[in-house]
Amino acid sequence: MTATETKQRILDAAFAEFAEYGVAGARVDRIAKNARCNKNLIYVYFDNKETLFATVLQRHLSDAYAGAPFDPDDLPGLAGRVFDLARSNPGVYRLLAWATLERTAALPSTREQEHDRKLDLLRERQKSGAVRDDIPPTLLLMAVLALATAWSPDFPFGRTANPSADLTDDEVRDAVVRMVAGITGQQERPGA
Repeated sequence: MTATETKQRILDAAFAEFAEYGVAGARVDRIAKNARCNKNLIYVYFDNKETLFATVLQRHLSDAYAGAPFDPDDLPGLAGRVFDLARSNPGVYRLLAWATLERTAALPSTREQEHDRKLDLLRERQKSGAVRDDIPPTLLLMAVLALATAWSPDFPFGRTANPSADLTDDEVRDAVVRMVAGITGQQERPGA
């Protein structure tokens, strides 16, 4: 087994552990067991549990950003993409929730940088009139992302739509996109 393969097994096991238990509840012993490696290797490769968490979070944030590229001219489409990602990758959103709630591990600087970049782009679009400007950009972005993830099984207030409800996930997604269009003052794009 190569070092690269071992690191990947550690990262995979750590993702599952952190998504389930957060940083405080995660156990390095379980990560090592599930990664089929010696516990000491985790410390050799990642120094400590917090660094391992930050590494796992950074990797999955990069995937989330790639899967839901930010386009300030299509916030309804963004909501649809984030909805799809949350539905198909609930562990990533659990990981983000733990990172936000616990604040025990240093968050990757790219998370804040990406958020600031989005706000700057949103401000520019508000100034140009492409996005309504009567809502501060921070609140507007928060509303878009909150609506997009509110239907995730890991939403902290409980899943509003369940499999036995009258709404399918696709119907919920379409409604979220329409609501974001209404909030932002943007038109829905076909296939958003």
